[in-house]
Amino acid sequence: MLTTDHDADLPEPLSYRLKRQLLGPPLVTAKSKQQKLGNRTALGVLASDCVSSSAYGSEEMLRVLVPVVGVAAFTLLMPVTGAILFVLVLLTLCYSDVVMIYTRAGGSYVVARENFGPDVAQIAAVALLVDYVVTVAVQVSAGTNALISLAHLVGGDWTGLDHLQVPVSVGVVVLLAYGNLRGLREAGRVFAVPAFLFMGAVGLMLAVGLARWAFGDLPHADVRAAGAVPLGEEGSGWLYGATLFMVLRAFANGGSSLTGLEAISNGISVFREPQGRNARRTLITMSCVLGILVLGISGLAHLTHAIPYTDGTPTVIAQEAHLVFGDSWAGTAGLVFVQLATALILYTGANTPFVGFPYLASFVAEDRFLPRRLTRRGHRLAFSNGIITLSVVALALLLVTNANVDKLVALYAIGVFTAFTMAGAGLTAYHFRRREAGRAWKLAVNGTAAVVSAAVVLIFAVTKFTEGAWLVVVVFPLGVWVLIRINREYRAEAAALAMLPPADESDRPRWQRHVVYVLIDSYDPAVFQALRYAHELRPDEVRAVHAAVDTVRARRLAEHWQASRATDVPLEVVDCPDRRLERALTELAVAAVADGRTALTLLVPRRTYYTVLGRLLHRGTAERVVRALDKLPSVAVTILPYTVGGARVPRPHGPSGASESSKNSEG
Repeated sequence: MLTTDHDADLPEPLSYRLKRQLLGPPLVTAKSKQQKLGNRTALGVLASDCVSSSAYGSEEMLRVLVPVVGVAAFTLLMPVTGAILFVLVLLTLCYSDVVMIYTRAGGSYVVARENFGPDVAQIAAVALLVDYVVTVAVQVSAGTNALISLAHLVGGDWTGLDHLQVPVSVGVVVLLAYGNLRGLREAGRVFAVPAFLFMGAVGLMLAVGLARWAFGDLPHADVRAAGAVPLGEEGSGWLYGATLFMVLRAFANGGSSLTGLEAISNGISVFREPQGRNARRTLITMSCVLGILVLGISGLAHLTHAIPYTDGTPTVIAQEAHLVFGDSWAGTAGLVFVQLATALILYTGANTPFVGFPYLASFVAEDRFLPRRLTRRGHRLAFSNGIITLSVVALALLLVTNANVDKLVALYAIGVFTAFTMAGAGLTAYHFRRREAGRAWKLAVNGTAAVVSAAVVLIFAVTKFTEGAWLVVVVFPLGVWVLIRINREYRAEAAALAMLPPADESDRPRWQRHVVYVLIDSYDPAVFQALRYAHELRPDEVRAVHAAVDTVRARRLAEHWQASRATDVPLEVVDCPDRRLERALTELAVAAVADGRTALTLLVPRRTYYTVLGRLLHRGTAERVVRALDKLPSVAVTILPYTVGGARVPRPHGPSGASESSKNSEG
């Protein structure tokens, strides 16, 4: 294998020097192998997105129930939470099956592709990609809510603090994007800490809350406080037949508690062998923790009547911590512990998509349903294009929704539960084709998981349509169509290449003449370097050509050329009265190869400038010429760089001396 001397004294472009300063030195490809994680560490790393959802799931249910049935919402919250936990059990059983059968990262996308084919799998691809984007926005917004809630509850005048919601959230996304472009994922074990801190903080809050409730000492929140969601009149919802619709909306909102459950199946490759068994154990542990947290936070809301606020702060979980721990210095310490742990895990959960989205995009791109550039690793071995794409879309979403968690949840669960539906349906099809032990049970579990998940998608699409869900309803079919259209283009290109005849001697074009034109703009060393290169090609004829955009300048150049004896190649001036340089050169090239026996090489000297100001002061004429002529048959256009104003890099003679070229030929 050929190697290069990295110690050679070669100047680096400014863009690379800036990238190196911002992101650090490049990582070599050999370091791209992931280090395997033990179950406990994997739980902390992969559970952040899922477990942190419990911080806002119960609150989202109350946001639907409170304005309709008032204080009765705190009673109705518990059966709705029970329904959410039933779905959690179904999905846990379903994904336990996924990780045992499909041990390649990709989750529901791989399940759908293997069982329904690549086209249908794009539904899962779009669902997961949308899920990742919204996850970043939701988690970051909820994390900022946690910090603002802490500031509200510790006292003081914080009236202007809510205006920081969007700037802080945007800043966190930018910071996460920057960290991942630098290779933040290499320190993945660090992300296990916030998950265990959050579990410990909420566990402590639940334990103290249960103890105070048992002793009859648990206080209630003021449900009529200024800024709280207005209470509906008890019984009004029942009388007007709004119950079913309301409960369905609350159930759909509560489904946001289950987001992130697919993270283990998407990241199964990080587990030690046997991967399937270790991933299943970790998944079951994560689901048990999530179930306890969701039930506990809903239960405390039921007992304390912690109520959502219209502007999102203080959050329900923050109020619970404040009520449970009290106003003493120890209580304030407990509140700070819970809120900081909550913010930390929410921000950490927002980092999960920065790994999952680029990897999924690379899988889909490998299947030729997304641009192939998404498969390339960047400066620090991260999939930089995927990270940048995710960041830009997530930032746009934050700005459009003002980082409002309630608005974002309307976009959230549709993508998540569509992926759940595809996983359940794919496994149902998988087991239906096989005769195996426990087949009936597996069909029942996975089929029910698919049906229930599809029902949640439908409920969300209907009940939240006017609140933003319409956007996802439109994006889904459009996204699937775009992915399939990209794949069709790739397949058409592959088919066209496959139809080309083999390149043996009889099929190669045999021109009788080879002519080289050197495009002359001024009388300088770059031109004479191009003329020397032209002679090295051993053509039948070399001609120097100047397109006369400015007649006075063209006349002076011709006089200077004729007076100089530096070259015996005559200068030909092409009239260009309408100043359409590309058009004049195209006509010249077409005329040169019109006989069908002549091949033309057009050499375009390009002066590259060492200083930034030099690059700003000069136009990119060479690139425009290439774009205009590179599709002409029997014509090759080559740019010959010449550095001005700095140390010039020696360039070898011959064809390898051209750094950019575009060649086309007949046949």
